[in-house]
Amino acid sequence: MKRYFYLLLAAIALRAQAPTDAEIRAILMDRIDKMHQNVGIAAGIVDANGRRFVSYGNFSVKDPRPVGNDTVFGIGSTTKVFTSTILADMVQRGEVSLDDPVAKYLPADVKIPQRDGRQITLIDLATHTSGLPRMPANFAPQDSGNPYADCTLANLFQFLSSYELTRDIGSKFEYSNMGVALPGQALAHRAGMD
Repeated sequence: MKRYFYLLLAAIALRAQAPTDAEIRAILMDRIDKMHQNVGIAAGIVDANGRRFVSYGNFSVKDPRPVGNDTVFGIGSTTKVFTSTILADMVQRGEVSLDDPVAKYLPADVKIPQRDGRQITLIDLATHTSGLPRMPANFAPQDSGNPYADCTLANLFQFLSSYELTRDIGSKFEYSNMGVALPGQALAHRAGMD
């Protein structure tokens, strides 16, 4: 999938405009019908003319419903890139600072763990050096196929309010899904969005 995404980006860059819907559909059809590397793909294009969607294929091998512009896809760790990009943009605009404590941008009743008087900052979270674990201990998915479906902000904030950091903030890299979800929530709260 990455290869086709990059080909699409390269085509846009070379032409200085997005490919036509027919060209995108041909790429999607090739990926699904000839290469059998997926069963359904949707592409969203944003350009000077607005937004448009091109899709092809089905939900799954066992689910023949067609993929459309309103299909919800699990995008997994791609959200980490989006969160970091939004963080960088908000820093550039002067809306936040990398050294700001994340607690500054969360509801006042959310308690974020500290260690030796040091607060977890946005940069600590973005670089996976906050000291937070990969997942909260109260993460207990009911559906392994969609593990985050029943994960709520209340669960996250409840875990944070009782968690004790086991090492100094900034002392060690530890990949943390939770540590990237937290600045996503903080930035959304700062921007007045969900």
